[in-house]
Amino acid sequence: MDGVGSFGAGRAGATVDPIAFIFSLVVFASIVNEGYVNFGSERLHCVFNQNADACNYGVFMGMVGLLACSFFFLLDYKFSSISSVKDRKKAIMLEIGFSGVWTFLYFVSFCFLANQWSRTSPDDLPLNQGADAARAAITFSFFSIITWAGLTVRAVQKYLLGTDMTLFTTEHMDGGAPTQPYPSNSPVGATTETTETYQSPPFTENNAAPTYQVPIY
Repeated sequence: MDGVGSFGAGRAGATVDPIAFIFSLVVFASIVNEGYVNFGSERLHCVFNQNADACNYGVFMGMVGLLACSFFFLLDYKFSSISSVKDRKKAIMLEIGFSGVWTFLYFVSFCFLANQWSRTSPDDLPLNQGADAARAAITFSFFSIITWAGLTVRAVQKYLLGTDMTLFTTEHMDGGAPTQPYPSNSPVGATTETTETYQSPPFTENNAAPTYQVPIY
């Protein structure tokens, strides 16, 4: 069945929360702007225990998160114009899959950055340079776990809601034409004859012979 009236047609609000976009932006910007320091040379070192992989991973999560939020926001905006139920189903399943994977990857990001930050020596950060950016990246990585997990749950709920609507619509369309309790094709002004049979009231005998009173002379 391909129709606008089923599988998510009644979606209320966008699946992608703008908060997820903001959190990804904070993680990305924190590391890119202040996540690298130098030690008297032109070479920059990552503030997370001088581990370049930690900074690269954080930048990757923030950048892809921004792009994904933008893509799904556009998809939600165009969702009502998708007429195919199969395409709508694929779109919601894509949101579920990506949100679930991104929840896990942000969990890895939080653990990785927090671990590397705990191993960072104060001597590696002259004048505590980049410390605020590192803490911001770790904090908003944690918040992103909650945000993307919530988006996953909301996407699953929309998928289940769309499935129920599809089953409900299919059940009624595959069945026969609805029966009408009253005749609908009767001409105007015509008298409708009733074929209803009248039954005797309860607790009465239908086969009882009539009794006649004998006249008295």
